[in-house]
Amino acid sequence: MARAEEQLRKDIDAERERLASAVEELRGSVAEAADIGGKLKSKLPLAAGAAASAGFVLAGGVGATARYLARRGREGHERARLGKLSLLKRG
Repeated sequence: MARAEEQLRKDIDAERERLASAVEELRGSVAEAADIGGKLKSKLPLAAGAAASAGFVLAGGVGATARYLARRGREGHERARLGKLSLLKRG
């Protein structure tokens, strides 16, 4: 009986060691996966450009820019504006 208890204790200690090493390995992989800043540093210019482009498009930038350029080409240069009235310089 004493031999079985001793073997059982050894088995429990060995299992405890395996679990401890598995937990340490898991902590390392979670820390690596959660390190967004480290991953982003290498691709910062690309991420910044993508964020700026997405913001421009989502804010209606393409349509607004096209409308502005089209309107600017049809109209003269505005000298003064008072409500709906404006003084234009043409040509």
